[in-house]
Amino acid sequence: MKPKLRIIPLGGAGEIGKNMTLVEYDGAIVVIDAGLMFPESDMLGVDIVIPDIAYLLEHRDQVRGIVITHGHEDHIGALPHVLPRINAPIYATPLTRGLIQVKLKAHRLLKETTLHTIQTRDTIHLDPFTIETFHVSHSVPDGIGLAITTPLGTVVHSGDFKFDPSPVDGQLTDFAKLAELGGRGVLALMSDSTNSDSPGHTPSETSLTESFARVFALAAGRILIATFASNISRIQQAIDAAVRFNRKVAIVGRSMQDNVKMAIELGYLRVPEGVLIRLDQIHHFAANEIVIVCTGGQGEPTSALVRMANHDHKQVTLAAGDTVILSATPIPGNEEMINRTLDNLFRAGAFVYYSELMHVHVSGHASQEEQKLLINLARPKYFIPLHGEYRHLVLHARLAQSLGIPPENTFVVENGAVVEFDERGNARVSHATVPASDVLVDGIGIGDVGSTVLRERHHLSEDGFLVALVTLDAHTGEIVFGPEIITHGFVYTEAAEDLIAGAKTAIADTLRKGGRGSALSVKLKDVLSQYLYRQTHRRPMVIPVVTEV
Repeated sequence: MKPKLRIIPLGGAGEIGKNMTLVEYDGAIVVIDAGLMFPESDMLGVDIVIPDIAYLLEHRDQVRGIVITHGHEDHIGALPHVLPRINAPIYATPLTRGLIQVKLKAHRLLKETTLHTIQTRDTIHLDPFTIETFHVSHSVPDGIGLAITTPLGTVVHSGDFKFDPSPVDGQLTDFAKLAELGGRGVLALMSDSTNSDSPGHTPSETSLTESFARVFALAAGRILIATFASNISRIQQAIDAAVRFNRKVAIVGRSMQDNVKMAIELGYLRVPEGVLIRLDQIHHFAANEIVIVCTGGQGEPTSALVRMANHDHKQVTLAAGDTVILSATPIPGNEEMINRTLDNLFRAGAFVYYSELMHVHVSGHASQEEQKLLINLARPKYFIPLHGEYRHLVLHARLAQSLGIPPENTFVVENGAVVEFDERGNARVSHATVPASDVLVDGIGIGDVGSTVLRERHHLSEDGFLVALVTLDAHTGEIVFGPEIITHGFVYTEAAEDLIAGAKTAIADTLRKGGRGSALSVKLKDVLSQYLYRQTHRRPMVIPVVTEV
């Protein structure tokens, strides 16, 4: 049987985040991106979510390389967790490589990783694939799309893109390359769907210049600008505004400081001498001479802005009269944290500007008219929307169909689906799928927190727990010590003496009926659970601890 070309999204299809897509042909795999996603509100204690790489682990010897489209966390954040298990070379543009190096260095993986620097309009040969890169405008410099030539045809991956007429870095999306690819013939286009529900065009990054200027002109005290640590373009705009209004800039947060240092060294950030100061130097200047650029645009509990608002930051406390700019779009699922942060900022007496109040953020993703233009330039035979929640994928597919791509040639697929192309270049969605569940990272544990653990955490957070301690004589089965009751998050023991006394009686009655070992523990758990529900209509986690001496 002749080899088939397969496109397999492991992340980013049906969700915003943890982007990872595989292109596979005849035992060779190229991986596009390796991103993370922030946990949803019901993922208690989880730090980040990464793609399921079980399929890659089964075929690790076939992975020719990992090509990264740009340096945002949802495209590079999983690398520290993927690389120790799949030691594949990474290909990235200079700034993206720098952002990856910062991340790998923090995880002590830099020396073991093979990093290749690529440029726009480069060609990479990873047999049997030939990969051509082209520049795309986004909210971080050095973003690229990919044209992957395979034995069955060319597959184009747009990367995160928009057609910005005046990008901060001055680098336009490579229309000429896209037109050339369209003229050559594109078998399939995988395209960024994030804003497929937004009509018109996405505003230019430089449209924020005057918005920032208005805020700076009105601010009488310190100005704090919260954005992503990897949003180099937004950091550049903050620095430019500070220079224009004679303010000094302090960068807060280890990841943001490392990224800024690296971007300056590589020439991607332009900072006049004397503008950047250390955070411990801000007290040497008047409040109206200071700009603080920090993380926290998503309301992350450990971010600098949130800790400042909660009076929990070692060096900076938010004060009345400060001005705060949240320059970020809420990631789906983060709305609750962001709203809580906004409330705390207002409580502190700050003047707060965010998207609903003022034009202080623009998306880095194409809206409908730009998405149409890309499809018309590439003129693909097949269309696969990626990088969006399910509604975004459907709307993007309908957009492609409105431009003449037949419905049977548009594939709305989610993580784990397999799009197969036969030797004649005809495509279908295979009935077979690959594992693509969320992998939860909690501390140093990867994937050891599953649905059962999450259910237990929800149980504990909602109803608390009760521990029953009892020691028995190993020969007679009589009680030597206890029963003792310990509760947390259930009832305040001293205020529920009758309830606790009844629980002890229930334990003693059960023990008199006999039983040993694990069977006795199970019986005690059932009896206590039933008793506590009858008395309180609550279901705490019950943990009997029976010791025999």
